[in-house]
Amino acid sequence: MRSPWRAEYYWLMLIAFIGVFIGKVTGLYLVSFCLSALAYLARHLYHINQLLAWLRSGGKLPQSSGIWEEIYYLIYRLRRRNKSRKKRLLAMLERFRTATAALPDATVVLGARDEIDWFNEAAERLLGLRKGDIGQQIGNLLRNPKFVEFLHASHYDATVNISSPAIDKGQLEIRIVPYGEDLRLLIAQDVTQIRFMERVRSDFVSNVSHELRTPLTVLRGYVETLGDSDQDLPGHYQKVFRRMEEQTSRMQRLIDGLLSLTKLESGALAPSKRVNVSLLLQSVRDEASQLASDRQKLDLRLESTADLLGTESELRSAFSNLIVNALKYASEDGAVGMCWRDDPMGAVFEVEDNGSGIAEEHIPRLTERFYRVDMGKSGGNNGVGLGLSIVKHVMTRHEGELKITSTLGKGSCFSCKFPEKRLSRGTQL
Repeated sequence: MRSPWRAEYYWLMLIAFIGVFIGKVTGLYLVSFCLSALAYLARHLYHINQLLAWLRSGGKLPQSSGIWEEIYYLIYRLRRRNKSRKKRLLAMLERFRTATAALPDATVVLGARDEIDWFNEAAERLLGLRKGDIGQQIGNLLRNPKFVEFLHASHYDATVNISSPAIDKGQLEIRIVPYGEDLRLLIAQDVTQIRFMERVRSDFVSNVSHELRTPLTVLRGYVETLGDSDQDLPGHYQKVFRRMEEQTSRMQRLIDGLLSLTKLESGALAPSKRVNVSLLLQSVRDEASQLASDRQKLDLRLESTADLLGTESELRSAFSNLIVNALKYASEDGAVGMCWRDDPMGAVFEVEDNGSGIAEEHIPRLTERFYRVDMGKSGGNNGVGLGLSIVKHVMTRHEGELKITSTLGKGSCFSCKFPEKRLSRGTQL
């Protein structure tokens, strides 16, 4: 394509030549110049009108020469590119809608005012939404108080469990993910079967533990009775009965731990009853000192006067498990440090030992049931692997958090962090 400006110069020269010719013939050069300028302007106005009509109605590309030919061509190419891009975007949007429609989880796009912009088919099935609900606020349609509180709290790193408004006895786990500008994605997962299996497991553990308690108590009583008369038994029988007594005691601790976990897994928050932490820790320290060896030291520092709002028996169990665990893995002549102190976010109870430490790959799994790290201790000193799991559940019920840090060869530190709303700092009446 030749230069558009060259063709435009030809048009300008042609109109100027005609103007000069008319001026020479008539002698009216000024009038001739004005008429030539008006003619050139009329040409541009004509093409502007052509461009406007083409942009409005589309159709065939207008024909011209000079700079207007280039303008028409560039706009035509831009429109064709935009049309192709629009087709690709529509195809991508259709694929996205098809993919989200196939998701088993309910997906809802929420606007800045919590209004519904879009939802997939699973949302109709799980949340009971209808096409006419587009534009409605989600809080007006899902009237569950827990969900409304969760929605207004804007805790995007948490989830909430509610009953399904569309499925009888259905349970939903809802998560809200922010994206874009003032947009959020609500994802509701059907966890009915998962909750059912959890209840079955919990009921099974609870029932089996209760059923085992009675025969185990009887068996342990007979073993202890026989062990008390060891002077009448041969030496090798005495060793057998001592080993039986150790294992029945271990099984008793296992059953007690499982029953405690079953109770703690109820999911409800602990009641807000004031617990004197200073007295509780001193009592736990005195009990733990009976388990410490002669060369082990227990050091308790009370640097905060805050009390906790919760259940004393659960907090006692958590603190005792941490201290006993530290004593088990501390060195024979080592020290276990305990500290109750204030924190910018609330208060912290720390238990620190100078044992051999825990490898980093084990730390994320320490609170799992029955997970134990082989520290080279004897089998009777390793516990049943439920202590830290109990601590984790107690902290969850008290809206706290368990943090574990450890360095191989130097020891470990277990921190129970409680939020300010779980503290009572006033004078106890």
